[in-house]
Parts: sequence; structure tokens; C-alpha cells
Amino acid sequence: MAPAPPAPDPGPPPLLVACALGIEKFALRLGDRGGAHGPLTLLKTGMGPQAAERALTRALARPALREAPVLATGFCAGLEPGMHPGDVVVADEVRADITTACTGTELLVEEILRLAPGRTVHTGPLTGSDHIVRGAERTALRATGAIAVDMESAATLRCAARAAGRPVAAVRVVVDAPEHELVRLSTLGGGITAFRVLRSLLPAFFEWHRNLLLPRR
Repeated sequence: MAPAPPAPDPGPPPLLVACALGIEKFALRLGDRGGAHGPLTLLKTGMGPQAAERALTRALARPALREAPVLATGFCAGLEPGMHPGDVVVADEVRADITTACTGTELLVEEILRLAPGRTVHTGPLTGSDHIVRGAERTALRATGAIAVDMESAATLRCAARAAGRPVAAVRVVVDAPEHELVRLSTLGGGITAFRVLRSLLPAFFEWHRNLLLPRR
């Protein structure tokens, strides 16, 4: 009996990009890949840490995604004075009940700035919350050293990092900041700006993924 043919090479694991909202997923779908190629899965998790964890658990149970690097993205609230809608936050760690270190933060910053010289990019801890944060609570979170807050990144990366060695990252776009709270009609333009910036980030995500696949010396 002839030996069975070798199993086909499944190829590199896809990049899993997770966001909470339909509008965030829409922005990413509209984004220009910038000539980049590679397998990509866009996952809309729903709002809040519990929804994010449920969605990630289901997604990562699929055989094709069991080794996929995970990048959490979407909008966030900036915590530092001087932040503006459209600023980009590249987390070096995400915090909630535990802290998860991010992979390739410097590479993401470099690639975002290469794509859009002059764009404002902030790097530091991204903290999680189970509700929208405003006023004094925002000030208290800033006092912990966090530079921005969102509701899903910490849960997303905590869930993803349960598989030892899985690369994880979080890149968020500021839609709401201390001097630019998204509560009035006059701040609607900030949301439009953030949408356009998010739409432009996809090539940086692909470069992060491509770099992870390169052989290490």
C-alpha cells in the first residue's frame, strides 16, 4: 500500500483583530491594506469585558485560530491632558484584574508613524473598565499611570494570552479625552476623526503580523 500523502501545509496562522463595535469593524473593513497580504480574521466581540472574553474563547477554539496572534483595537478614552480625538494609543501592557504584556509595541509605533508622519502616538499602560469612565473616575485611573481606558482590550488579551507564547497587542484610537469628552454635538467631529484614523491602521497591523512570522536569529 502506498504511503499516505503528506498533509498540506496549513500556512502561517492568521492575524485575529478584535474590536467591540460594528462601526469599528466597518472602519477596518474599509481600510486599505496598503499592498499587504496575509490571512486576517476580523472579530466583533460586543461591548464590555465579559462579551469580549466569551467571543475570544469561542474564536480561539477554532482550529484555524488556535495559534493566531491577537490584536485588540477600536476606540478608547484618553486619560492624559492634551490628548485629542484621533491620537493613537499603542499599549505596552493592558491592565484589569491582571496585567498582560504586549508584544512588538515599538514595531507598531514605528510602522504607524511611517504610514502617517506627524501622527500623535502615545505609548503606555491601557487600563480596562466594565463601564464608560468620566470625570473624577478618569482622573483616578490616570493617577495609576494608565494613559487610556477601554472596556475590552484587557479581557481580550488576557483570554488570548492563556496560550503561552501567543503574541498579543492593543492599538486604540482616542475618541474621547479630558478636554474633548464625546458628550456634545460639537464633539461629533472627534468621532469622525477617530473613525478615519482607525481605518488607516490596518497596514501597520499587517506589518506587525508579518514581523512575527520572520525567523528569529
